[in-house]
Amino acid sequence: MMVIVKVMSTISIALVLFVTAGLAYAEGTGNPTARNELKVGDPAPDFELKGSDDKTYRLADFRGKQIVVIAWYPKAFTPGCTRECKSFAAQGDLFKALPVAFFTASVDTLEDNRRFAESLGIKYPILSDPDRKTAMAYGVVDDPSGYAKRWTFIIGLDGKILHIDKAVKVDSHAEDVAAWIRNWLKSSTSQSGS
Repeated sequence: MMVIVKVMSTISIALVLFVTAGLAYAEGTGNPTARNELKVGDPAPDFELKGSDDKTYRLADFRGKQIVVIAWYPKAFTPGCTRECKSFAAQGDLFKALPVAFFTASVDTLEDNRRFAESLGIKYPILSDPDRKTAMAYGVVDDPSGYAKRWTFIIGLDGKILHIDKAVKVDSHAEDVAAWIRNWLKSSTSQSGS
């Protein structure tokens, strides 16, 4: 009888450990590719990425100076991505009166994004993240070989996420982002004045 109790006890402990380990893996603590999804109010992951203009851009360089927009798109030279980037190129003037640095970004190589920018006559920097480290930190890529999701992050002066757009309308995206920022600035000014 004692042997059966000890065996049952050992099995119970093993089962508890197995379930606990499985839950930890599923929640991401044991799974290197699982990430908690970023939310409004979270600190934005810092980045250091090369732009199509050959300059290096770091989120930290904008802290306290400008709101940062990073609009991720799946792949250069594809129809939706072309329309989205053209929207930012055509409507870039909307951002001139705002305290904003805006970028589009993809996991394409720097050379691909440079050619893409040149083919469209784009003057703003397109950021390249071919190793996908930044894309994975932002949750726009689920695995090290995937394409980025079409998500846009608006990051405040304090480095925290103000807004995440996961329902991007490619043709009006620049207008939509600029309008969101203008409304946010207006409401944050009226709240601080209250």
